[in-house]
Amino acid sequence: MNQKKAVIIGSGVAGLATAIRLSAKGYHVEVYEKNSYPGGKLSHFERDGYQFDAGPSLFTQPGLITELFELCNEPLEKYFSYSKTHIACKYFFESGTVIHAFANPEDFATELSSKLGEDKNLVVAYLQRAKQTYQNIGRLFLDYPIKQIIKLPFNQIFKALKATKSSYLLSSLAQYNKTCFTKPETMQIFNRFATYNGSNPYKAPAMLSMIPHLEHNEGTFYPSGGMISITNALYSLALKQNVQFVFNAPVSSVNLEGQKVKSITVHDKNIPADLIVSNMDVYYTYKHLLKNEQKAKKIIRQERSSSAIIFYWGINTSFPSLDLHNIFFSSDYEKEFYSIFEKKELHDDPTVYINITSKMESSQAPEGCENWFVMVNAPHDIGQDWDVWREKCRNNVIRKLSKILKTNIAEYIQTEDYLDPALIDLRTSSYTGSLYGTSSNSRFAAFLRHPNQTNTIKGLYFVGGSVHPGGGIPLCLRSAKIVSDRIK
Repeated sequence: MNQKKAVIIGSGVAGLATAIRLSAKGYHVEVYEKNSYPGGKLSHFERDGYQFDAGPSLFTQPGLITELFELCNEPLEKYFSYSKTHIACKYFFESGTVIHAFANPEDFATELSSKLGEDKNLVVAYLQRAKQTYQNIGRLFLDYPIKQIIKLPFNQIFKALKATKSSYLLSSLAQYNKTCFTKPETMQIFNRFATYNGSNPYKAPAMLSMIPHLEHNEGTFYPSGGMISITNALYSLALKQNVQFVFNAPVSSVNLEGQKVKSITVHDKNIPADLIVSNMDVYYTYKHLLKNEQKAKKIIRQERSSSAIIFYWGINTSFPSLDLHNIFFSSDYEKEFYSIFEKKELHDDPTVYINITSKMESSQAPEGCENWFVMVNAPHDIGQDWDVWREKCRNNVIRKLSKILKTNIAEYIQTEDYLDPALIDLRTSSYTGSLYGTSSNSRFAAFLRHPNQTNTIKGLYFVGGSVHPGGGIPLCLRSAKIVSDRIK
């Protein structure tokens, strides 16, 4: 029997994982990537001795990566290593209060009680509910295609429905958190988990309250060498599996024979395929590759997720008060999200996230220095003048950080680069620069996300952050498994 051929469009983390899984199933796999490197958003660059991960910076659920190596009977330690972090994040408030968000739930609850006067029992109970919700509902939704869920055994569905509270669907995350805690700072900390999928906590459903389970029950981790080591490990494993990669090869069309995939076109050359998996944003897949304008317009009726402005700063000193992950909160969180999602503007007092991998490995920056990945939530691109907004954002960030850290941050920026929504769109083909495709700002948003397969075109599948089950590394890896399990 001739070996069947699978073509994958894009080598983001979901594309890499899909390539590995299909190769393990016996397919001949070819990956076509428009950039000169694999990884998509999960990329890296070096500037003046500073190492920068360009995209995602939080690593959770390492078992999803381990699973790929076990599938291929390859030793993980040969390719990849990681360690668990003691502190998930450090939170800084304008009042001067600093919260160490310990990964251990009991320690975190004690910290909130000690620093804020929050009831420790409320925190422990909240995280326990998050765990139960994730295990009973989250995993059911995240591990199966939406249309397959109704075909699962009755006892599995009944258990999930029994665990679903009406408040999870009828209340926003912010409303729910207000009933769970007594201190506004605690509410703000737990509201911020809506940003995991680029959503507004004042609109997104309380079902997102399961997300803290990942950080405070399962834990956060640091991959040795930074986040780029995830891309490097998956790419190396794919090569070991005889996956073929073609870089600098933008796909211009997906070609059909009737209602079945036939080939892709790259540099005016048609490349046949038995099946095609698109790791490209689903909007662009329909609009540019399938030339289906009507379907593309239907997809963008859903509200887009937030984007980001990122500054990569080489800081020529060290800040002992900072950790691997740090968040400096806005003094008016609700107004910030109103600006982002309703006005499509940046808030003058933004919440600032800083990731510093040199805190874990000093080799990530010159001696005595630190590599700062500084991110601010931003609206998706609708044609704003990002040169103007980026400069304004930079000034606001420096002013905020200088105030809280009590030093003039601008004096220590030795080298600098940036990323904004328009550039995110250009470099990663994420429509309008939305980091997670569509937002979860309605109770039905998760069910409206595009599925991993289409009934109208045989042999065409979709993976990545713009489709089910959503954005972020763990969900992208899950989308690859869902697709692989659907392919015979």
